[in-house]
Amino acid sequence: MYFHIDIMIAICYKTSMRDQNFFLHPALEWQRRYEALRASFVERLPARVVGERFGYSLAYVHLLRHLFTHERIDFSEPAPEGKARRRRVDATIRAKIRNCREHRLSAGEIAQLLSEEGAEISVRTIERVLAEEGYPRLPRRTRLKLGMTVKGATVPAVAEPIQVAQMPWKSSESEAAGVFLFAPFVEQLSLPKVVEEARLPGTKAIPALSYFFSFLALKLIGNERYAHMGDHAFDPGLGLFAGLNVLPKCTAMSTYSYGLDAPELLRLQQSFVKHAARLRLYDAGLINLDFHSIPHFGEQSVLENHWAGARNKAMKGALTLFAQDASSKLILYTAADIHRDEADEQVLHFLSFWRKVQRGLKPTFVFDSKFTSYAKLSQLNQQGIQFITLRRRGKNMIEGMEKLDPWKRIHIPHAKRKYPNPLIHDSVITLPDYQGNLRQVIVRGNGHEKPAFLISNDFTSPTELLVGNYARRWRVENVISEAVHFFNLNALSSPILVKVHFDVIMTMIADTLYSLLAGKLRGFENCDAAKIYRLFVKGKGKVTLQPGKMTVTYPRRAHNPILRSVPWHRLPQSLSWLDGVELEYKFS
Repeated sequence: MYFHIDIMIAICYKTSMRDQNFFLHPALEWQRRYEALRASFVERLPARVVGERFGYSLAYVHLLRHLFTHERIDFSEPAPEGKARRRRVDATIRAKIRNCREHRLSAGEIAQLLSEEGAEISVRTIERVLAEEGYPRLPRRTRLKLGMTVKGATVPAVAEPIQVAQMPWKSSESEAAGVFLFAPFVEQLSLPKVVEEARLPGTKAIPALSYFFSFLALKLIGNERYAHMGDHAFDPGLGLFAGLNVLPKCTAMSTYSYGLDAPELLRLQQSFVKHAARLRLYDAGLINLDFHSIPHFGEQSVLENHWAGARNKAMKGALTLFAQDASSKLILYTAADIHRDEADEQVLHFLSFWRKVQRGLKPTFVFDSKFTSYAKLSQLNQQGIQFITLRRRGKNMIEGMEKLDPWKRIHIPHAKRKYPNPLIHDSVITLPDYQGNLRQVIVRGNGHEKPAFLISNDFTSPTELLVGNYARRWRVENVISEAVHFFNLNALSSPILVKVHFDVIMTMIADTLYSLLAGKLRGFENCDAAKIYRLFVKGKGKVTLQPGKMTVTYPRRAHNPILRSVPWHRLPQSLSWLDGVELEYKFS
């Protein structure tokens, strides 16, 4: 009796264990997902526990929950057990599949064509038939190559050179027709010849000059990022300015910029500065020098940390040097991606550059205290270059000022200066690592809490001139600020898509063009690029091409009378980079 009871208990326990294992250890994949979701939403188990119970990763459990919550999992018809039965495909259908593949159609496209003919065959079956017939898989194609775009948008044309002289009569609207206002000044600066002298490379599809003018056009219209080039992909006016049907795509621009090496960029700068100097754009008596760090926000960056004054902290970025003509306020030299241990040498590199483009001229360099070392100042002095900079002040220097005598009040003739009458003390000092004597001018009462210690190797200039020349160093900071805010120098994408030094050089060229245009606008000669763009350059226009002639018509605007008063007839009217076409402006 007891024996039979023990057997029944064992059988029941075994049966219950088998039923429990059926639910706790499901064999089929659909059931395993179901039980995992049940444990998540009914038993309220944590995702990690559910994953350990059913053999899923934590991320996959979260994915299952997301799909179930958004009703993207259907348990009403579970997949059949075992190997799925293959569908038999007759010879007629096979012949149609082979014929479609000969026309380079994908399996999905073939399935759609067969469905329109009444034969419902899955994509998987078509792929199996193609494999049995010996056809390899097609390479993955983008939506652009397939002719598919989001919501049926038009696919932009591929950029290619155009022959303006051979084009038929054509009229088109341009969203950025103001870029042609710079065309006469492009001819004045001989930019096509500058590109030729720099020996910039081109590609099989697009010549170097078209790439150069494509970058320049985006700078002139204040384009925020090169990644936003798609906004101008259909503008025929910008394409025509560059000698193309449309501007190149962002990837092509990025690839081209990174293909330019340091000697090519140096030749580009040298040639541009030489042609600008022939127009006497630079006074070259006083040159302001300053560093600027272009920030980089990528996680994996090989760039060093540099001090970013605008953000008041050190951050990863590309250290850049700007040299500015103090009189015209134009940038005349740049250097980019400077390492921290190379910063002190940059003043000598600029001197070498300047002697190549302006022989015989010895300007005065003006920079702050951290620009270079005292040893490099000594080398400048030995080469006959005058400089004005700040001495790195310490606590003992400030405390020792009370014993100095005499102090003299001077007047700095700057119209907008808030403190034009500071007190100064003029003396001669020596510094470590500097061979010889230096002139020291201590300035207080200039609006700063602490005094400034100016040092220079100029012993002959009046103190008022020395202090005034250094006070105008803020002009280089202004031009850097303009480069950041209008020419978007800091708006590089996190992975920097354009070579920094090339972008900085294009900023220098665009800034010069804006200065030339502003100089012809009565009453706006001293305005910055942002204001000139907003009032005169920004806006639509109509570009009309005729044999040997191009007419740009601008709609009625408040400042058109100022543009009409510009003596355009005295400026170059033939555009050499566009097959010598004659340019004419019309202002409604």
